[in-house]
Amino acid sequence: MTRKVADCRAIPSDTNCTLTISGTEEEVVAAASQHAAAVHGHTDGPELREQVRSMLTDEVTA
Repeated sequence: MTRKVADCRAIPSDTNCTLTISGTEEEVVAAASQHAAAVHGHTDGPELREQVRSMLTDEVTA
């Protein structure tokens, strides 16, 4: 199974957030959405979760 990654560095922000989250797609969507709401002031909901899902990348393994 390919792990997915959400990387805050890929999205410009005032805080220059460097958080990276990896795991299954559903785990990452949930955690990244909660992070976006708690830290970046977004509203967690279906729209945000779809935006997060669209920005996920596959984890590169060594």
